[in-house]
Amino acid sequence: MYNIRKLTDTLSWIGGSDRKIRKFENVYKLNSGMNYNSYFLDCGATVLIDTVDREVADVFFENISHCLNGRELDYIIVQHMEPDHSATLSSVLDANANAKIILNAKTLQFISQFFPDKDYSGRAVIVKDGDEMELGSHKFKFFFAPMVHWPEVMMSFDETDGTLFSADAFGSYGAVNGSIFADGKDFGKDLLSEARRYYTNIVGKYGMQTTGIINKTSALDIRMICPLHSYVWRKDIKKIVDCYKTWGSYTPEVKGVFILSGSIYGHTANAAEVLMTELDKRGIESMILDASSTDISDIIAMAFKYSHIVICSPTYNNGVYSPVEHAVTELAAHGLTNRAFAVIENGTWAPSAAKGIFAIIENLKNCKVIGQTVTIKSAGTGSTRQGIEDLAEAVKEDIGIN
Repeated sequence: MYNIRKLTDTLSWIGGSDRKIRKFENVYKLNSGMNYNSYFLDCGATVLIDTVDREVADVFFENISHCLNGRELDYIIVQHMEPDHSATLSSVLDANANAKIILNAKTLQFISQFFPDKDYSGRAVIVKDGDEMELGSHKFKFFFAPMVHWPEVMMSFDETDGTLFSADAFGSYGAVNGSIFADGKDFGKDLLSEARRYYTNIVGKYGMQTTGIINKTSALDIRMICPLHSYVWRKDIKKIVDCYKTWGSYTPEVKGVFILSGSIYGHTANAAEVLMTELDKRGIESMILDASSTDISDIIAMAFKYSHIVICSPTYNNGVYSPVEHAVTELAAHGLTNRAFAVIENGTWAPSAAKGIFAIIENLKNCKVIGQTVTIKSAGTGSTRQGIEDLAEAVKEDIGIN
């Protein structure tokens, strides 16, 4: 049974929601499944913009059949070849033998790699960055967006309707509930957290490239954004674009402290709680996430959100407690910059976690260490508490609170 949502008189959403999936890319947790967006434009020509993951293939093919209603498919625009958007591409191409494929040269290379037994090169219409093309009564312009977040990614702008098909940019985790439009939701309550978690984990390393494509498309009269995941933006577009400007420039959203804590028997966790109390006394917003029990996607998202990060870790095998080490390594892998760090370490006989943490964060660009490392030996003492208070003062001074 088909499931189609009209976006305009000529454009329809024809994707699908997988509410069973629990990890995206088999790494990052999903709280409510995942949406895979594909779009069908009926404008004198029949145009399909991207395909979907195989998990929603059945309804997707029914949607295409309903939209075509016995007609031929004229064009398929392929913006991104990651399998959650291309697993069904070969089947669509085989079922629509006369359809032309609009794509760039890198995408054509990737098609041959994902479908090595097929040769679609004779049907390819290769576009370059900035090329324009008339498709039926609509005029399109194509913008390359390499590494947002694969090297072949491009965006397609329908100049006739002002619709930007943004590939993986401006998307979010989660299946769509209710309206397909983002303006049916409360931005801060319903959308921001999952959009942040999606961007920082999937695209976060490529801030320079994200900023580049935003600048490249900034002069366009964008009236609607159609991403490959989650909701379609037709109102308050500036809100999500401004978020991407902030995240892409690695600018903290909050002048406050993200406390990343790992603890074996509770003593290091207690030190993190003491620090949180001392920060609150000084009017500083903070939050704690436990490295052992928190999904890495949440840790990365909070590191992007806050200006200061305090890492609390026991010594483990003469190094960093492994869940903390994994988390800090992931922060480095995601290219986090422009942050201030501090460390609280614990160790009963030879505290050495701080050394391992600094070895990782010293490679981060435009990051600094503030305050003195607080070293706990087992349960901590009055002097340990004084060290935590001093660290809270150092954070206060660095943030600039009087």
